[in-house]
Amino acid sequence: MKDVVISINSIHRLEDSEPDRIDFTTDGKYSYEDGTGYLSYMESEVTGLPGTRTSVEIRPDEVIVDRTGSITSRMVFRRGEKNRFQYETPYGMATLGMSTQRIRHDIGAKGGSVEIDYVLDVEHAVVERNRFCLNVREQ
Repeated sequence: MKDVVISINSIHRLEDSEPDRIDFTTDGKYSYEDGTGYLSYMESEVTGLPGTRTSVEIRPDEVIVDRTGSITSRMVFRRGEKNRFQYETPYGMATLGMSTQRIRHDIGAKGGSVEIDYVLDVEHAVVERNRFCLNVREQ
């Protein structure tokens, strides 16, 4: 894995409220082999997940986001599909639903970008609409 700079922009929109935007830049590790990108970085106070390591696997038809540490979850994004996942915090565990609206990525040996639009729900009630944009570049 090589050292990279990761820029993350996420927009979270709760029903009937103004969007909440987070912009975050950090150092991380990245590798690319056989058409799949692998990325790892530590979250911070800015994202609200300090002490959490995020690992991202970017495949041609899906993106998998694993978090371990203060938060534990595994989110599998596939265009047009709804998946359920466990979201474990120090305060307890919740099962969330996630509907992937759109995935776009341009990832290669030197890095690239990923953009995902998705909707989170609890017990089939929409909680949040999100857009997650990630850019990876060599240091």
